[in-house]
Amino acid sequence: MKPIEVKKLLQQARALLHSRQFAAAIALYQRVVQAVPGDGAVWFEYGSAASGAQDLALAEQAWGKALEAAPKNAELIGMIGHRYQGLRRTEKARECYARAAAADPGAINPRISLAVLMEQCHRLDDARAAVAECLRIDSRDDQARYFGAVLDRREGRLEEAETRLRDLILSEPRHPYVRYASRYELAQVLDRTDRCEEAMKMLAEAKALVRAITDAGALIRGYDQGAERARRFAERFPKDILRTWATYFPVAKREPVPPLAFLGGHPRSGTTLLEQILGAHPGVAAFDESPAFLDVLQPAFHASSDLSSQRINTLRRLYTRTLLRELEVPPAGRLLLDKNPSPTARMPLWLRVFPELRVLIALRDPRDVVLSCYFQNIPLNAVNVNFLAFDRLAKHYADLMDIWLTVREWEGFAWIETRYEDTVADLQKEGRRVTEFLGLTWHDDQNVFFEKSREKQFYSPTYQDVTRPIYTRSVARWQMYERHLAPILPALEPYCRRFGYAV
Repeated sequence: MKPIEVKKLLQQARALLHSRQFAAAIALYQRVVQAVPGDGAVWFEYGSAASGAQDLALAEQAWGKALEAAPKNAELIGMIGHRYQGLRRTEKARECYARAAAADPGAINPRISLAVLMEQCHRLDDARAAVAECLRIDSRDDQARYFGAVLDRREGRLEEAETRLRDLILSEPRHPYVRYASRYELAQVLDRTDRCEEAMKMLAEAKALVRAITDAGALIRGYDQGAERARRFAERFPKDILRTWATYFPVAKREPVPPLAFLGGHPRSGTTLLEQILGAHPGVAAFDESPAFLDVLQPAFHASSDLSSQRINTLRRLYTRTLLRELEVPPAGRLLLDKNPSPTARMPLWLRVFPELRVLIALRDPRDVVLSCYFQNIPLNAVNVNFLAFDRLAKHYADLMDIWLTVREWEGFAWIETRYEDTVADLQKEGRRVTEFLGLTWHDDQNVFFEKSREKQFYSPTYQDVTRPIYTRSVARWQMYERHLAPILPALEPYCRRFGYAV
């Protein structure tokens, strides 16, 4: 194949990869790598297409070829590490970051990536060691100084964290992420020490910096359009729609899948805590915000109008296979618990594909939910762009919970609501109630769920909170910030009443 032909074919493959047409992209990349077998970047892209198509064996093979072709390319090796981390292959990611660091003794990024990964796995000493390496390379590196402060806060060394963060902010870091993230982190420290006004000031500065480097308006417009479609979709169905759907997809035509439960609700409603309590049960395999629904099932569902029994069974297999790849061992009869707050807005789709689904909805005082979301520093997308302002947060809460309030009126599916405050007040009582809803009996391991949590890697932004025993500090926290919440309290009042919170 002539070089000009290879170049054209590669452009076509990249366009298909960018548009998520993974199967078609794979076919072209197969031809490209035959023509340029020594190009590590092309092998990396080939692996990314295979990963998108859920062919992990092919992805791993392609990335192995990339590593063979470019064994000293620290940037490429680090990119493969990030791909593995996205696939929740923690040890593979760790190996890549370590290999990238060895390939470039002066590189900061692979060492910071390793520190972040180790912190998520609660290996704080290893995270410290990676940060220390960065500081030996450059004692003024923005990322290393910031992450050192994060580790201080993780370890409860709040004074040291505050000192580091204030020094970092005063030095006017050049790294865009560190500029706003350091303020978010300092706000967390200030909140922990009950300096609420200072915390709000830091959050305002952080969010202004985020807006300055992000087209928040475009993200909000995209969100509003999607939220309106989701609302209309849920409201179009009668209360007996599940009975109608069952005539098209009866029990006799359903291919068996492992028992499945969905744990949803608005983000910051205690879903991570409940997931850990339930996941400590030996009969439960709990998943922390798996991409299986949003990245795999939802796009596949909307890719065709065909809703035959055969296709729904295909969707069920696709989702289950994607979910199970996160387990180190087969489920062996365990119930699969998918904790995923945001897909609560897609409840009709869940029930269309999984009529037998058990649905758990976590509730928490809406005012505490909104406040907690406001404190979160998470990568911006068309959903959490709403977390930049209280009025947008109130709208987001209404958008999501209105869909749940609509769907819970439907007849013929199993659901339960559980309040964060009830769990905090009496772990065994509320935990037992929810466990029994899943058809299980309370297990002693659930009393000490936090011990198991310390052994896991988490993907929720609040993973640190569930590695210690239950605490009550977060109940009615909104009252300390009431002045700032005042403009949106009328919008939240109907939901407080619906869910049993005093106003």
